[in-house]
Amino acid sequence: MDFNEIIANFLDVVKNKYVQFTGRAGRKEYWLFYLVNIALYLLFVILTSIFGNGVLTLIISVIYTLFGLAILLPGIALCVRRLHDVGKGGGWAFIVFVPIVGAFILLYFMIIKGEPNPNRFGPPVE
Repeated sequence: MDFNEIIANFLDVVKNKYVQFTGRAGRKEYWLFYLVNIALYLLFVILTSIFGNGVLTLIISVIYTLFGLAILLPGIALCVRRLHDVGKGGGWAFIVFVPIVGAFILLYFMIIKGEPNPNRFGPPVE
């Protein structure tokens, strides 16, 4: 796996599957998308810490906020498709709102291997 494959996966999720809530998404697609998100977040944190308080930091913060809003729907759709891959409906994404344990349960669903056979959401991926 190389840098181009990681970026291609991110762009595929954002451009081609922007609000696609149907079908399935494998672990690789899910985690590569979030790898790019984490890398960009760290970049924004580093940039804001370098420039300190000021107009440039405000501009960087606004850009990151707009970026976060732009990838919110693709991220939710990807989470739903990942839940489909493990045989759960998209409503399971709301478990994250259960205090303390909800986030861990959702993380577990994102980590486990998807169902190897076709399920009600479609054929397997990967």
